[in-house]
Amino acid sequence: MAGIPTSRDAGRFGAFGGRYVPETLVAALEALEAAWNDARADPEFNAELNACLRDFVGRPTAFTAAPRLSALAGGAMIWLKREDLAHTGAHKINNTVGQVLLAKRMGKKRIIAETGAGQHGVATATACARYGLTCEVYMGSEDARRQSLNVFRMKLLGAQVHEVNSGSRTLKDATNEAMRDWMGSVGETHYILGSVVGPHPFPTIVRELQSVIGVECRAQCLEVLGGLPDVVVACVGGGSNAAGIFAPFVTDASVRLIGVEAGGRGDEPGQHAAPLSFGSPGILHGSLSYVLQDPEGQTSNVHSCSAGLDYPGVGPEHAHWKDSGRVTYETVDDREALEAFQTLSRLEGIIPALETAHAISAAIRLAGQLSSDAHLVLNCSGRGDKDVQEAMRLLEARDKNA
Repeated sequence: MAGIPTSRDAGRFGAFGGRYVPETLVAALEALEAAWNDARADPEFNAELNACLRDFVGRPTAFTAAPRLSALAGGAMIWLKREDLAHTGAHKINNTVGQVLLAKRMGKKRIIAETGAGQHGVATATACARYGLTCEVYMGSEDARRQSLNVFRMKLLGAQVHEVNSGSRTLKDATNEAMRDWMGSVGETHYILGSVVGPHPFPTIVRELQSVIGVECRAQCLEVLGGLPDVVVACVGGGSNAAGIFAPFVTDASVRLIGVEAGGRGDEPGQHAAPLSFGSPGILHGSLSYVLQDPEGQTSNVHSCSAGLDYPGVGPEHAHWKDSGRVTYETVDDREALEAFQTLSRLEGIIPALETAHAISAAIRLAGQLSSDAHLVLNCSGRGDKDVQEAMRLLEARDKNA
């Protein structure tokens, strides 16, 4: 839902980012930026946020060795940063508690959000329940089918869920509807974007709130490993879990950073969700980044077995990291992700999210290329409870067609 280019130079990551929005949102985004800058400089806000992350979210999350997975890979030792152990089962809660506290500080009573896999919706509903705010979540009806458990969880937590039946009925369409809502209700509503996408200052706010992952991980590596890891791997949809773990390592030249996109069913348009691998610069949902689009600039359909990676764009900071060469991005297809989903479950007793499974597949391959004294950190961005039914359906279909 690209709008009128307004204040395009705000919030740039190299050539990417900016603020491409209708005039109705400019004042709200400027107020949000000012409120965020004020909050981050306020010791009381930071103390309240840190207390909530510790006492409610359960931070710091564990740093776990994966010896049997490492043995399978046959190279580097693989370590897991356990965001699956955070309250609600994924990294998303780090962002939502921070933005809910910011919304309260701004006097907002109503929260809206978009969600794909449902984890951001659950995390938003959880934070709103904790602090007594009204919550409404937009979710594509195809994603709602795949993630029916999370739809129930959101409703149980007191949120109203709006299923979106337009377009591909996935995350892009849910985001369109959430932004339309926000344009019409901006006076009393705060929109909690779930990833490092959208107009400035959202990519910066979400990355800063998620960087707690990388800050903890860096300290844990120094304590447990006696130094920095050789490689850090994370899956990338919109890119919040990856940005969160990558950002504190960006200035460490010795650490390779690998982002893993959804390769879907193949390289043809509409068969994958890998804008950094196959897309081109364009404007989507208020910022300039890599987008999957046709020659006329129309956003392409996307596909992934994982609802959380099923998005045709990516955060602008990832686009900058790609073009600068600081982060390498690759793809893992549906088949490989489903195999990795089973592998981590069977070897380490951890059922991962299908999003995370893409990173697991790449981590196994990368670890096998490294020496036995190397260390690879995998961001275990979420647990797989939400995906068990869909994975069962996909695996049964695979076996039937074998």
